[in-house]
Amino acid sequence: MGTVLSVLGYALIPAIAVIFGGIIAAFRAPGPGVQGYIQHFAAGVVFAAVAGEVMPEIMREGQPLPVLLGFSIGVVAMLSVKWFAERMGGHGEGTGTGELPLALLITVGIDFLIDGLLVGIGFAASPTTGVLLTVALTLEVMFLGLSTAAVLIKAGAPRGRMLAVNVGLALMIMVGALLGATLLAGLHGVWLEGVLAFGAAALLYLVTEELLVEAHKLPDTPLMTAGFFFGFLVLFLIEMAVAAPA
Repeated sequence: MGTVLSVLGYALIPAIAVIFGGIIAAFRAPGPGVQGYIQHFAAGVVFAAVAGEVMPEIMREGQPLPVLLGFSIGVVAMLSVKWFAERMGGHGEGTGTGELPLALLITVGIDFLIDGLLVGIGFAASPTTGVLLTVALTLEVMFLGLSTAAVLIKAGAPRGRMLAVNVGLALMIMVGALLGATLLAGLHGVWLEGVLAFGAAALLYLVTEELLVEAHKLPDTPLMTAGFFFGFLVLFLIEMAVAAPA
């Protein structure tokens, strides 16, 4: 029970970030340029979490079959979410009539559920991996919460209703973390290796198909592109500091 509560405590950080992103969008949403910098930086942070924490844990057992299965399931799962979003028009910008874009909300909710699950997966591997994945995902979900809130405002939703929806979406992170902390608790060996491979595929999808795709909708500047490498370097240096012997 103590471990579950600890995971939920960490999962509360990205959940609060989603709500914070909604509050920012409600009163003063950042311009496209600022969002581009945030997206590049967040993508670098998430990529560093995969490279520095998740992949070494996957390679620890050295068994290719669970990695192949877990990674393949992760790719299929994320592509299914993308297919559903495109099929249902999940990236619509709203009509200004006050009608909520339900397809978008369902898609984002599934995304947040998987993000919460990834927090649980991280702590199943090690406390350090869990903490660093929490940091990386906090940046990603804060931007997604901000973007979703902006779409709701454009659709004509009142601020109170928009914030209530964002709180509901944030709870999906907690649900995912609870599932990860309970269902994945005690995993080890090839089972943990397969689950981590699933997590790696999901994280790579978030970088390549969400953060960077959104960021590249506007023309890049060299400084904006450098934000990706800065984000990678920041988290990588944190990983090195945590791993350094006392």
